[in-house]
Amino acid sequence: MSRPQRAIILSAGQGSRLLPHTEQMPKCLLDIGGRSMLEWQLRALESIGIRETVVVTGYMPELVEAELLGCTPPRMRVRTLYNPFYKLADNLASCWMARAELSGPCLLLNGDTLFEAAIGARLMASPGAPITVTIDRKPSYDADDMKVETEGDRLRAIGKRLAPERVNGESIGFLRFEAEGAALFIDELERTMRTPEGPGLWYLSAIDRLARGGADVRALSIEGLEWGELDYPADLGRARTLAAGWLGDENASMLRAAS
Repeated sequence: MSRPQRAIILSAGQGSRLLPHTEQMPKCLLDIGGRSMLEWQLRALESIGIRETVVVTGYMPELVEAELLGCTPPRMRVRTLYNPFYKLADNLASCWMARAELSGPCLLLNGDTLFEAAIGARLMASPGAPITVTIDRKPSYDADDMKVETEGDRLRAIGKRLAPERVNGESIGFLRFEAEGAALFIDELERTMRTPEGPGLWYLSAIDRLARGGADVRALSIEGLEWGELDYPADLGRARTLAAGWLGDENASMLRAAS
């Protein structure tokens, strides 16, 4: 088992469901408590030892590149990878574009997932299965949740249309790969992209096929820790509430350190 030092963030989309907020910027740059979503993610990744991050861009890439000039953490190298097909394809195609970056131990993160650093720390401290999918649990799930079926810590299926009686969690859009699992994922991306429907699929559909086919895909619960997904305008308020709490904790820590 090797500790990942590279992360890939999928930030190619505009976030059309967040219009008009994303009319002039991609959703990864929306302001969340004085920091962009992207800055929150990079800070959290740096805190768990990630030293290199690749941001897959698409919509208004020049704005993302400009943001990185000011928000890249001092102990991290950040590069961008442009996906010119972001208007025509879903995020499986972004993963396919970044397949060379996925080789070896790495983390994969949705560009709209806001998470506290403790979630990343829990993922890094996990046993290091070939593929690990972070999940949360709640009393009920809606049609837009990326639902999962688990058996113990084994992930058996993942998707938005799982039968309700099979669902016992949801993916938060944050994965860990060991070299073996990354190779399996890349092979599945290659197979899927050669099908007519491939470019229009979510990358987690490839994880679903691997899990259903018997690959060792693990589910890691992050229950009790804080995260949020930024899909709709109402999500902005919830994300900003989370960020306000985290900023309060940061300020309190700074005051204790200075006293």
